Amino acid sequence: MDSRRLILFFVFTMSVFLLYEGWQRDQLATKTAAVAPAPGAVPTQSGSTPAAVPVPAAAPAPLAVTAPVAPAAVLTRDGKTIKVETDLYFAEISATGGDLVSLRFKKHGGTLDPKKNFVLFNRDTDHMYVAQSGLIGAGLPNHQTAYVAKAEEYKLADGADLLEIRLEATGVKSAKTYRFQRNSYVIDIAHELTNTGTAPLEASGYFQLVRDSKLPEGDSSMVPTYTGPAVYTDKEKFQKVAFGDIDKGKAPYPKNSNDGWIGMLQHYFLGAWLPKGNTSREFYTRQLQQGLYAAGVILPVGSIAPGASASISVPLYAGPQEQHKLAALAPGLDLAVDYGWLTVIAVPLFWVLQWIHGMVDNWGVAIILLTVLIKLLFYPLSEASYRSMAKMRVVAPKMQRLKEQYGEDRQRMQQAMMELYKTEKINPLGGCLPIVVQIPVFIALYWVLLGSVEMRQAPFALWVTDLSAPDRFFNELFNFSFFGYPIGLLPIMMGATMIIQTRLNPEPPDPVQAKVMKIMPVAFSIFFFVFPAGLVLYWLVNNVLSIAQQWHINRLLDGGKAAAHKS
Repeated sequence: MDSRRLILFFVFTMSVFLLYEGWQRDQLATKTAAVAPAPGAVPTQSGSTPAAVPVPAAAPAPLAVTAPVAPAAVLTRDGKTIKVETDLYFAEISATGGDLVSLRFKKHGGTLDPKKNFVLFNRDTDHMYVAQSGLIGAGLPNHQTAYVAKAEEYKLADGADLLEIRLEATGVKSAKTYRFQRNSYVIDIAHELTNTGTAPLEASGYFQLVRDSKLPEGDSSMVPTYTGPAVYTDKEKFQKVAFGDIDKGKAPYPKNSNDGWIGMLQHYFLGAWLPKGNTSREFYTRQLQQGLYAAGVILPVGSIAPGASASISVPLYAGPQEQHKLAALAPGLDLAVDYGWLTVIAVPLFWVLQWIHGMVDNWGVAIILLTVLIKLLFYPLSEASYRSMAKMRVVAPKMQRLKEQYGEDRQRMQQAMMELYKTEKINPLGGCLPIVVQIPVFIALYWVLLGSVEMRQAPFALWVTDLSAPDRFFNELFNFSFFGYPIGLLPIMMGATMIIQTRLNPEPPDPVQAKVMKIMPVAFSIFFFVFPAGLVLYWLVNNVLSIAQQWHINRLLDGGKAAAHKS
């Protein structure tokens, strides 16, 4: 198998992988439409069936009992909201349950319209993604309880570092407090409770994210990114819990732990509950009505004596997946930026890319320089590969004569070709190994460029204003769309470099393979129309460097042959 076949195999494998990802998403959407348990239900402790408002058991261990099921709660999509503005957020808190029902980022533009604020949490008829919390116990406030606040609008004052919003529950002496901090995507959410009865009160708190399974705005099933819950514990580490697994009742994560966090992942952004300290906690994921899913954690408040008060607080991270910041917030939170099985290669690549960006202040230039560094690193291997292909090009006329001489006698032809390889000192597999070694690096860099929020809406130069989005040069120039698909200049330039590469290499003796090699640049260009511009830029630069290297080696070998003939 020569290098061309290896490249074809690699392209085919990637295509099958992307098509499989798309098929999985379609299957998941079909399954989700048939879901029918109760929406927005308050979780019971250590139970698998969602309940609405559970009543407490008398047992002193709140994480080890199951509360009776009350009538199903309804997740409302309307009602009065409290508007909040900070240096990073536009937020809305519902007066029903005190849920965080809207969250827009000031420093991140919308995927389809960068002039608008990016929306993480939302509650409307098309998309549901909210953060809920409450207390588990008889008559205790949950996400259906009515709350009141002193004002309808709050804004972080100039020079202030903290904005606190206190919501008072009606009918019970309890409060829910939101604390927004300047220059932080961490929101502290606390529940306070006073026992006004005559007997000790057992209570627990639940904190959950409720979301549908729809892909984020602008995401395509052709680009394999993960949307769904994830759980991290120190013992079991990082584990995804796909919506399809929740449908099947699978729970691959530990339900009880003394550490860890739970969140909802999507491309570039993250919502996650980050319980503090080394305290007992119960993680859960559940299927709800109307195509919704819940992922949350239950923590004990403990026993509250008559007349005494207690509180429980859990930070909520709701923001971009900036790796260096996530790692400082909680163990394993940086793993939300998922590079798959090539993480061990992808993480150093991103570190180098970020280091280069710190010097040049342009992610496009950083990608170009990183591509050059990778090319230099693998130069000895690439040189061996290109020398092998160049030698094959030199003996191509002899191979053609062998083909004409032996015709359809493949066995005789193979024997003659092996003799030719031996005479010319050519290893037919010499071009394969270098490419095999480099493929993991290429795939890892693919994931780095695809998954890093730092690349999102990052401009490069000229018409490339977003390295994370497909190049739409011709769409914007002529104001038209080809069945909704982008038509970019970078993929066409990349296809042109692939054509030049095929001209520098010997034509395959197999006519079918020769036709495939001629069609591949066109097919590859069309295939890359839907890929982020940063990825296409990397591939384009890599091709240009490969062309220069191949041309140089071909020239040296051709010069050596000419000198040998003269002598």
